[in-house]
Amino acid sequence: MALLSAVVLALASLAAAAPSLLPRQSITNLTQAQIDAFTPYEWYASAGYCSPATTLAWNCGANCDANPGFQPVASGGDGNAIQFWYVGVDKALGTVIVAHQGTDPSQILSVVTDGNVGFENLNSTLFPGLPSGIQAHSGFANEQAQTATQVLAAVQSALSSSGLKKVTIVGHSLGGAIGLLDSVYLPLHITGVTFSSIFFGLPRVGNLAFATFASTGNTITHINNKEDFVPIIPGVILGFHHPTGEIHINDNGSWNMCPGMDLNSTLCSTGDVPTFLQGNLANHNGPYNQVTMGC
Repeated sequence: MALLSAVVLALASLAAAAPSLLPRQSITNLTQAQIDAFTPYEWYASAGYCSPATTLAWNCGANCDANPGFQPVASGGDGNAIQFWYVGVDKALGTVIVAHQGTDPSQILSVVTDGNVGFENLNSTLFPGLPSGIQAHSGFANEQAQTATQVLAAVQSALSSSGLKKVTIVGHSLGGAIGLLDSVYLPLHITGVTFSSIFFGLPRVGNLAFATFASTGNTITHINNKEDFVPIIPGVILGFHHPTGEIHINDNGSWNMCPGMDLNSTLCSTGDVPTFLQGNLANHNGPYNQVTMGC
């Protein structure tokens, strides 16, 4: 199972609900065609849970079969101290794909990463020239730092070999948190490229300054499923915030585009799941339209 540790998340959330940072804005429904457009990226995020050997050979079963034209470039991680990751090229979608694994609750160091709640400044060598005041979740920041230079080298190689000018970063849960940090990191080192990020069951990763910076110059979409409580933790009351780009899947199967950050509406995660006690961790793995996360 790809679920996060319920105990760790409960301790991290404390009181997750808080008023929206912005006045209520228009919430819109996605069409089925718009929903279906995310399907290839759902499979790519799910493949993040597969071993590096299988993603490098692109023979990881249904997750790989769903995107048969993918050309892997590099992969790594041990699934415990270092989450699995892979990079490759999808010429049909016109993008380089970067994917990270979410939490495997059977691996203790993976769970410890989630529980390392607290703010820290991002490494100035990896993240040069960031505005002051930007801070991120310590566990997530430390995890991203372990693979940052390898991922960067793989992305640069993929862009060079393919001639593409777009990078799409995907991930579920902890994989999304690492990916969101990548979405800030990679553009600091790669220019002339468009970046897009699509995450599923994304926890909050940084403070307001981080969320605001991450929302600038990078198209971010983070999709939350029904009463999954992972997206509402760590709590706003602890100083954590989401970037813009939330899509919330409702119990009736409709998908809502929620504007702004942490919009406190029952049609969006912050309002639909006021505290983790009102959430349902069984919703965390999906399904996200067609895909349930895991390998």
